[in-house]
Amino acid sequence: MNSVYFILGTPGSGRRAIVRDLIENGLAPEERALVLLAEDEEADPADTKLVGLPNTELRRWKWTEPALPPVEGLGAATVFFIADSRISPMDQLEALKPWLEEHGATLARIFCVVDCQLAEKQPVLRQWFDACIHFADVVFLTRREGLANKWLSDFIGHFKDQHFPCHFVQVKTKGDLITPLVWLDPTARRVSQYFDEGESYEIEGLETDDEEDDEEDSGLLPPEPYFVRLSSGRREKEVPDLRDYLPKK
Repeated sequence: MNSVYFILGTPGSGRRAIVRDLIENGLAPEERALVLLAEDEEADPADTKLVGLPNTELRRWKWTEPALPPVEGLGAATVFFIADSRISPMDQLEALKPWLEEHGATLARIFCVVDCQLAEKQPVLRQWFDACIHFADVVFLTRREGLANKWLSDFIGHFKDQHFPCHFVQVKTKGDLITPLVWLDPTARRVSQYFDEGESYEIEGLETDDEEDDEEDSGLLPPEPYFVRLSSGRREKEVPDLRDYLPKK
């Protein structure tokens, strides 16, 4: 069964440099890695080193709403699925669970890479980062150059005060990690229970004739709040469209 790492983040945040380090220094040389990169992602300085790793294959993928595309030939590879940074992360995360089931794969961890300079410059994107970090097991903090320590402390404190269980990791400029193997540990550290195995979700408005329902907990998980939709089809909890806050091409 393939282990899948799903990587959220903004354009230019350094996701590929982190993936390169996780593969090079976190996987054994004989372990095969498959990197799935959205076709709309632009070239990155880390690409040369990433594709140069002898155990790594890089393929491009294209979002076809509302599903992630099927991928053939996974073999025994560890999959690093880099999300399309210009498409709704909530749409992609919601589609990830059926994709995993269709491919007989298991979710190892979800990573969120935070471009700290962008987050500081665009405070309105806090909702975007809040939503992504709700699903994240590990949050990698990149591009911290020139930022006040107080801003970074306040950013992390916002989540620590809410008892978010995810790890927060400050990344070096080149994307190098001190303990890459630690972050590949598949132990779940995310708030969201959407990907938990062996659980079903309550369906809002569904009634049963079980007289004990009012007295006993059904044991079902509540719906993932970011995936609940209104009658209009819009999400009840919306996040900003990242494209509105990025430099125009």
